[in-house]
Amino acid sequence: MQVEIVKDQSFDRILIRWPGGQSVETRFPKKGPIPHDAVHYIVEQELSLTEGFWGMVASGMAPGMVQERAKTGGHASAKRREPPATDIVELIQAERLVECFEAEAWGEPGDTDTLRCVAAAACDHSFVATPDLPDPVIAAIRTRIQTLKIEWLALPVGQSLIFDWPA
Repeated sequence: MQVEIVKDQSFDRILIRWPGGQSVETRFPKKGPIPHDAVHYIVEQELSLTEGFWGMVASGMAPGMVQERAKTGGHASAKRREPPATDIVELIQAERLVECFEAEAWGEPGDTDTLRCVAAAACDHSFVATPDLPDPVIAAIRTRIQTLKIEWLALPVGQSLIFDWPA
């Protein structure tokens, strides 16, 4: 599956092309200096999460369908905290970890023990186990996010980054 993230003014766009020729386009608001779904790609790839956001999209679900599945499956929110359905556990793990790494991208990375503690608290709050976060994986994710940030900030509006899932 090919994913293209197009930089725009207020909303960025994602164009997803599945191997069979099917495609879908969606847009999402800017939440920080880099696209949220690109951080998902990096985190899910480095942690081999095959049933996270991009794994679900690769199975044929459009992004909106993934969001609906998360909501009906018990995705924890401030208003509704309940254990999730087993088929969305990796999706929630990925989301919690992406939030942790995104927060670092808005500033500077902290130490790895603090990242692990924050990730554990976030996962615990969402009723999912915290994935193993060895130092080399944390370092790889941070390096790739820093590279993404440099590339994305330099990218002119209307241009895009393209990646393949799985890589």
